[in-house]
Amino acid sequence: MKKTVLLASALLLALPAAAAELSLKVELPPLPVAEYHRPYLAVWLEGGEPAQTTHLAVWYDQKKKDNAGLKWIKDLRQWWRKGGRDVELPLDAVSSATRAPGVHTLNFVAGKAPLDKLAPGNYTLFVEAAREGGGREVVRLPLAWPPKSAQNASVRGQEELGAVSLQAKP
Repeated sequence: MKKTVLLASALLLALPAAAAELSLKVELPPLPVAEYHRPYLAVWLEGGEPAQTTHLAVWYDQKKKDNAGLKWIKDLRQWWRKGGRDVELPLDAVSSATRAPGVHTLNFVAGKAPLDKLAPGNYTLFVEAAREGGGREVVRLPLAWPPKSAQNASVRGQEELGAVSLQAKP
């Protein structure tokens, strides 16, 4: 009995982890303005077969009285048109507060929300930032899901976004 349990445990430990991972780094640059407002930000995937939109992150001011932070969410124009208007915020495992300038990392695992329903295919990852009293910017990165080998891609924003990079691991 003990040998069987030990053998089964050893076999389980020898198996590779099957969950693919996606890591995204987003830089919010400090801006030399008199009145700085933290940007609202949306991250989503488009593509696959059949075509789908998968929301990965939405940062907005959730602490404003009477949900007044939702008033500005429409400034994430491209995300809003691609399905943002159809979701009820806050979205589980997706919504969070705005972030200060700096580099922020988002990690996602296959089989867990929000990637749990992501079909295999080629996607475009979008990152959009909009700031009250500021500008708006969208960057795009290619992604094949699930990754068969390690993938790296990066792009640099012009003003509202700094370096944005993704790393996908099988």
